[in-house]
Amino acid sequence: MDTSFLTPIEKPKGLLWKLLYFYAKKKFGKVMTPIKVMAARMPFGFAAFSGKINQLDGKLQLPAETVMLVRQKVAEINVCLFCIDIGRAKTIAGSMDQGKFDELAEYQTSSRFSEKEKVLLDFVTRLARDRKMEQELFDKLAKHYDERSICEIVWVTATEFVYNISNIGLNIHSDMFCDITKMRKLKTA
Repeated sequence: MDTSFLTPIEKPKGLLWKLLYFYAKKKFGKVMTPIKVMAARMPFGFAAFSGKINQLDGKLQLPAETVMLVRQKVAEINVCLFCIDIGRAKTIAGSMDQGKFDELAEYQTSSRFSEKEKVLLDFVTRLARDRKMEQELFDKLAKHYDERSICEIVWVTATEFVYNISNIGLNIHSDMFCDITKMRKLKTA
């Protein structure tokens, strides 16, 4: 099993950290490794910033499934196993079409994706993989999305990079949140 380059901090110091660990365990079923490895070593404001990114997703006008398609595609391109896992857990918790996320790597040929989603994923793939953009692809996206939505798509792509690079740099892998989420859904069904 892969382990992070830094030993996770299991018992944090300070009341704010103890509260964050308690909240994370209650919300996710365990304290996620990025909190124990990176956030706990940084001033609390850094953890708050990371949480703020998640909070800001709630202010997006894009549908939640669209946001998760973007996040999952970027995480797959960057091969962030932690982000792929927690992203899928969010799609399971949100009762999103799991078949669509199963076929994300083949979106271009899959009948599960609309033309609008294919253009979205072409745009995100080009931006995340190659870190460049052409007017032609931008114009295709603009036929399906308004200016605010385009800015939101770029925001989601960029903020997913923050998560991905942080985890990759510290060798943080899956926390098995998909399994935890599936078990929780079964218990409440």
